Amino acid sequence: MPRIVKSADDRRNEILDGAQALFFERGYERTTVNDVIAKVGISKGGFYHHFSAKEDLLEGITARLAQDAVARVRDILDDPALGALERLNAFLARSRQMKREDAPKLRAAFDVIFRPENLLLYHRINAASIAVMRPVLTRIIVEGTAEGVFAVPEPEAAADIILHIGASTHDIMARTIAASGTAEEDAAIEELDRRLHFYGIAVDRILGLPDGSVPFVEPGFTRAVMTAR
Repeated sequence: MPRIVKSADDRRNEILDGAQALFFERGYERTTVNDVIAKVGISKGGFYHHFSAKEDLLEGITARLAQDAVARVRDILDDPALGALERLNAFLARSRQMKREDAPKLRAAFDVIFRPENLLLYHRINAASIAVMRPVLTRIIVEGTAEGVFAVPEPEAAADIILHIGASTHDIMARTIAASGTAEEDAAIEELDRRLHFYGIAVDRILGLPDGSVPFVEPGFTRAVMTAR
């Protein structure tokens, strides 16, 4: 039988598939590079040709999940019947729906990413996600500015600022996760919910919209994601 030679992209995705399956099955901390190598059936040299460490796998999975999320809202992004504000809110609503559906996996990932010792890993993962989402959000802001709905002189800068505001929730997310299962859990979830509401108001003001135009949360959303198991 002739030897099958896979492209670099196919091999990289195969490694990410194996790593993602193991991370969700065993957890990130309990999965080793050797476990991934064994599952995929490649040599150590083959693995290290594509990734330098286990942390690179999580970063790669994050970028790929973000790309998949964009693909799952492509109908909203390309719907010619939607104005920019409608498109933005429909995009966010679909994103919340997907997070609810994927809540157990998200919550398991949060337990790893938001540990104090993983702060650098968090920033790397966040950067990978922002790189995928920046052009999507920029396009919507450009559209809204052209419509006269948004008042934004620098759409790409605005998109960057909005996405980085999201990263500023790290500490409050970490506190909420630490409070999970304790007497402080309810108060922590409520505090996170208020912060996310305020995040939406900050986005309104960056885009030049009345407060409440871009809701980032809905009743029950924060609790559903943060208590998923």
